[in-house]
Amino acid sequence: MKGPLVLEDIISEHRGVLTPTTKTKWDIAGLALRVFPLVAALLLLLLAPAFLTDFRLSLLAKFLTYAIVALAIDLVWGYGGMLSLGHGVFFGLGGYAFAMYLKLESSRGALPDFMSWSGLTELPFFWSPFANVWFAIPMVVAVPAVVAGLLGYLVFHSRITGVYFSLITQALALIVSILFIGQQPYTGGTNGITNFQTIFGRALILDDVRLILYYVTVAALVFAFLMSKILVSSRFGRLLIALRDDENRLRFIGYDPVLIKTLIFMFSAGLSGVAGALFATQVGIISPAMMGIVPSIEMVVWVAVGGRGTLIGPILGAILVSSAKSGLSESFPDIWSYFFGMLFIGSVLLFPQGIVGTIQQLWSLGQRRLAR
Repeated sequence: MKGPLVLEDIISEHRGVLTPTTKTKWDIAGLALRVFPLVAALLLLLLAPAFLTDFRLSLLAKFLTYAIVALAIDLVWGYGGMLSLGHGVFFGLGGYAFAMYLKLESSRGALPDFMSWSGLTELPFFWSPFANVWFAIPMVVAVPAVVAGLLGYLVFHSRITGVYFSLITQALALIVSILFIGQQPYTGGTNGITNFQTIFGRALILDDVRLILYYVTVAALVFAFLMSKILVSSRFGRLLIALRDDENRLRFIGYDPVLIKTLIFMFSAGLSGVAGALFATQVGIISPAMMGIVPSIEMVVWVAVGGRGTLIGPILGAILVSSAKSGLSESFPDIWSYFFGMLFIGSVLLFPQGIVGTIQQLWSLGQRRLAR
């Protein structure tokens, strides 16, 4: 049987016909194309501490936090069709929630320095619970999710979509960043919250602590990816895609788009909060600068370059764009922004579907040509 099957496949391929055996081979090749890069990337991340300097490893850890928030944006934009230009707010809220714990632990019972400089004499009541890490960790997810839920319900219930939704989220980023800057005694103002020294009683400058934080960030990214993959592959994910493609049809067949949009917006905000908390721990600072319009738009750029609606694309885009930005600023400190702009414009013109989206299109095109 083996000989005739092989001969039949060869003849059919010359005729441009895909037999079941050939189709199976293509399916296996497609699966390998999707799985192998993921496994290879995970191995590289796990082995990175062995061949990267402490500085480069710290940069990579920061880029991985960016990858988590890019993944979160992809859920609402790539799959839900809602372009959010305010995810920096959720990133920052998660960062502030955990930074409050880090600052109180570093202060060792004393009033945080920026509060003393601002004239406060006692700890504000809403700061006190954050002295407990087991309160701060849930707040990292809960605070951004609640804010997103309240905003999302009001916006989606009013049937605000498209560019108007984007403008509202952009306005949110502007309002919240200005609010945090103005509340100097409680948020640190423009400087934000910084000067963290310990976490769980261990000094943050210790090499083993930095290594553990790096692996925690890798684990968080893997967990976020798996959760997102499960979500978009589920019935809810199919409803989300249907919502993106034709919201009115989904409403007419009995589903509630407001509920679906609100839930995915809250989930996305919670993921962004986790990314912000990890960022604050890795970098040692969180400030309103990370909550404004510019960083929020940059987060969308990561998704666009990597390929929205692909999950792996935003992760790749966040790491590549951030690495290019870092490398160009080091090599060309005076004009790096021009090179960065040209790099972004070129990538969008050459790969309008993003890097991963373009690869998927080429693969599908090859399958269709062989099927003729």
